[in-house]
Amino acid sequence: MVGEIHVAVHKGLGLSGALTNGLVRDLGDLDPGFPVVAGGVGPSHGFVHVTEFGTGATVMGLEVAEGDLIHADRHGAVVIPTEVLPRLEAAIETLFASEALVLGPARSEGFGIEALREAWSAFEKART
Repeated sequence: MVGEIHVAVHKGLGLSGALTNGLVRDLGDLDPGFPVVAGGVGPSHGFVHVTEFGTGATVMGLEVAEGDLIHADRHGAVVIPTEVLPRLEAAIETLFASEALVLGPARSEGFGIEALREAWSAFEKART
């Protein structure tokens, strides 16, 4: 169970987020900028206590080790392999640039099937 107090304590200790098989509560009271990915949302407290620190864990099927870089958002979480870190920034920039080739025209006045064909062709060329 992760709630308002847990988030404040974890954030105060320098952690940048929480990933748990358990539940999260106090959704409206969690400190901003501290993402929590949980197995569900629950209204109650739990009997929570630390049994190990700095060891690996499996969280909702995801193997996590101390020092792993984890990307987590409302869609879930993934461990980012360390071997891709030197190329990660460029990959993210490529992703945003290629998506903009479709998003820009799609959000413009007069967008139609021919504009989609052109945008999608540019998108496919940019990402391959």
